[in-house]
Order: sequence, then C-alpha cells, then structure tokens
Amino acid sequence: MQQDALIWLSILLLGSLINGIQGDDNNPPTEVKRCSGDKPFPLEVRVHGCTVPPCIIIKGTNVVFEIDFAVNKFITNMTTKVWATTLGFITVPYELPADVAAVCPNLMYGAYCPLYPTEDVTYLFIFPVGEYPEIGVKIEIYLIDQDSDTVTCFICDIKVKKGPGASKVYELNYLN
Repeated sequence: MQQDALIWLSILLLGSLINGIQGDDNNPPTEVKRCSGDKPFPLEVRVHGCTVPPCIIIKGTNVVFEIDFAVNKFITNMTTKVWATTLGFITVPYELPADVAAVCPNLMYGAYCPLYPTEDVTYLFIFPVGEYPEIGVKIEIYLIDQDSDTVTCFICDIKVKKGPGASKVYELNYLN
C-alpha cells in the first residue's frame, strides 16, 4: 500500500515537472515574422495578450515580450535595438532607456551573461509604448551582441490604440 502511494506521488511530481517545462499556457506563442536577410530567428516569442498580430497595444503602457533564443558564440553583452516602420516606408529607430535595452540583466530563469555557444535563454523585454498616434506599426526587434552581430531578430506588427480612460471628457465647472 505504501509503495503504491509512493509510485502515484512520483507520477504526480513527474507530471508537474513536465507541465512546468512546457511553459506558461497563459502566454502562448505569438506569430512573429523573420527579419530580412539571413539573421537568426528566435526559438519562440510570446507577446503577453497577443497570439496573432497585429498586437493591440495601449498608448502609455508597457508591452511584455518573452523572447526565447539560442546563441551560437560566446557573448558577454547584448543590447536591444528596435526599428519602427509605418505607412510601409517610414522607418525610424525607436529609442529605449538603457535599462530596458540591456539584455543581460533581463534574462529569465537564472540565466546570466556571459552566454556560451548552444545555450538557449529567455529574455524578458518590457517594451515601453509612448504617446504616439493611433496607427499600425511594424516593429523589428534586434538583439545585438558586443561585436555588433545580430544574435536574433524578428518582426511583429502592432496597432497602437488609446486606453479605455483616454476618451473621457472632463468638464471644469467654474460657476460653483
């Protein structure tokens, strides 16, 4: 009887471990596209709240990306670069604060730099969305290493929208 309980407990623990390895069902993969050229593509990208682009993002908020990627060389430092394209032909760099652009301090699950060839890691990218016009934008996200080589790159289409409270009209009553 006691041996049967141990077997069932072992099976339950193994099942829990396997479920934990499979990832978080609350953040399923997002369908992102490859960058032009022969740039390395991430293993998986999860944009919280979005599986099929264009991802609807709210002005003045942060969008959470989890980027799983593998490295093919020794890496001591990485930086995030973002390029935004709108109207199909206007492409501009999207400036990020230094703490947001720094990849190494934002690696997840205990990973840290330096990284070694064949390692696969997850980067938590908190993308700040400024007060921009409500338009569709193609964003290209590059992770660049200390030698200015592209570690990984992908494209995600987004649609910038106003937040739920942004359309409220406030009246000031000076008469009372």
